[in-house]
Amino acid sequence: EVLLQMHSVGICGSDVHYWQEGRIGDFIVKEPMVLGHEASGTVVKVGSGVTHLKPGDRVAIEPGVPRETDEFCKRGRYNLSPTIFFCATPPDHGNLCRFYKHSASYCYKLPDNVTFEEGALIEPLSVGIHACRRAGVTLGSKVFVSGSGPIGLVNVLVAKMMGAAAVVITDLSASRLQKAKEVGADFTIQVKKETPQEVASKVESLLGCMPEITVECTGVEACIQAGIYATRSGGTLVLVGLGPEMVTVPIVNAAVREVDIRGIFRYCNTWPVAIALLASKRINVKPLVTHRFPLEKALEAFETTRRGEGVKVMLKCDPTDQNP
Repeated sequence: EVLLQMHSVGICGSDVHYWQEGRIGDFIVKEPMVLGHEASGTVVKVGSGVTHLKPGDRVAIEPGVPRETDEFCKRGRYNLSPTIFFCATPPDHGNLCRFYKHSASYCYKLPDNVTFEEGALIEPLSVGIHACRRAGVTLGSKVFVSGSGPIGLVNVLVAKMMGAAAVVITDLSASRLQKAKEVGADFTIQVKKETPQEVASKVESLLGCMPEITVECTGVEACIQAGIYATRSGGTLVLVGLGPEMVTVPIVNAAVREVDIRGIFRYCNTWPVAIALLASKRINVKPLVTHRFPLEKALEAFETTRRGEGVKVMLKCDPTDQNP
């Protein structure tokens, strides 16, 4: 393990959900819990078995650490391990604090030209990498992203990076769609009262064809329905957003058109890729950060996120260094 002096921690929708609701699905908060899982910091101490890190190294933290080498780890899909430790998923504490210890193997050294905030943003960026990999985004793909929150935006960034020729994104919020344009979306649709079929036909008319890939980032029933209707026959719909346990969807429509429906659970094997993309400046996540608060003002930061203001709210945990 390594002891880290924490620097930057992003607030995720799931953090707010635990704070407000006390549970997400089967994960229930039963006792006080430290939040935070989008994080970076500086190594201050290393355990005797750690050789690849030393005090002073700046690192990004992968929050999911397998507790055992089970069949999922052996197959390289360690995110599916049922006993995995995961920051800020009850009962495991997160890293929104001054000092934090973590498995050294899941701390990744940041190059000098990658900031702490970029390091913290690797966590949401990883969701985009994992989703776009599962979706099979490739050169020339036409992609429909549903939802323009932070996860929708990283999917736009990654899809374009992986060679998507055109990306269309939907949301209720005009300001979020404007941010999507800034990060590379080709077309935006502000959804108002349209039926799922109407949303699907708008997507098709903007792209000039039905997209072969849809990435659904809201978890809202109507959006999942629109995703099925929009996706080209033989295409893939990846469900990223989590909503209610039971949703009604036009499954026969998907089945007879051979639309593959895939889920994702967090990510795996993404940090080295993300660091390489950030270091080479092939991806720019800096525009995602819209608010910064010192750790002492965490409550204000959480309230800002809860109200849906801005995109990514970043908490600064080192009182001597509040820089990005």
